[in-house]
Amino acid sequence: MAFVKLGVVGGGTMGQGIAEMLASAGLDVLLLEQTEEKLELALHRIETSLDKQIEKWGITSSEKKSILSRIQPASDIRAVADCQMVIETITENLEEKLALFGQLDRICEPSVILASNTSTLSLTELASAAAHPERVIGLHFVHPAAKIDLVEIVRGLKTSDTIYERTKSFVEDTIQKKGVMVYESPGFVTTRLINVLINEAMHTLSEGVATAEDIDSAMRIGYHFKYGPLELADRFGLDAVLAAMDRLFREFGDLKYRPSHMLRQMVRAGRLGVKTGEGFFRYDKEGDRL
Repeated sequence: MAFVKLGVVGGGTMGQGIAEMLASAGLDVLLLEQTEEKLELALHRIETSLDKQIEKWGITSSEKKSILSRIQPASDIRAVADCQMVIETITENLEEKLALFGQLDRICEPSVILASNTSTLSLTELASAAAHPERVIGLHFVHPAAKIDLVEIVRGLKTSDTIYERTKSFVEDTIQKKGVMVYESPGFVTTRLINVLINEAMHTLSEGVATAEDIDSAMRIGYHFKYGPLELADRFGLDAVLAAMDRLFREFGDLKYRPSHMLRQMVRAGRLGVKTGEGFFRYDKEGDRL
């Protein structure tokens, strides 16, 4: 089955990036959010992202219009019924994701692939909410999804070979990214490794070894990171980093995954990074550093 129309459930940072990337690849995208306000915000941020690309001569104005025309906003989950694949990008909350996959399984035909962008939750557990668990798979895009050419393809215990092969073909042939097959494990590869680095950067900062700016400069310049670990945490959302670290710590029980106290303090203070305008650094409404 050819991929023509895909559903993206959740218009947060990852949902926006995935929707933009899919539309840029020539696919029709149905972007779902709970409210009209959230949909408007998601579309505004996608448009802002495209405008930045125009400023850098990455795309033309006509290409921007074409990409936006392929993204259809919706707030009724039943709208995804005619999609060939649905990608879930809602908050990392197991109960909410289980409820969503139960809904999607009832709405979509058995041939429709149900994918999750989860970075820490069990695909096998998510698939347990579906009557057809063999069609549930993980598609973990790396932020920013529109620019990073890597996707972790995560198999749950019951994911079928057919669904895996179709998904791999979609990743490598349709959207032309590198697909890395990952067997289910907390944090997979990318989240497991990058969050330990982020957490250690916070320990380094709290110990007064160096300033936030210098810690990020050391890794950005010294190791060719696009963003330093602290700014990366801001862009992920410090609440999302904390949730990932908490889950890794619970699953493995290893002290290297125990979240930094500084991370907990900042989340409690509401300094979540780009989404609130302040984390380790300050940001404007468009997500640019001040």
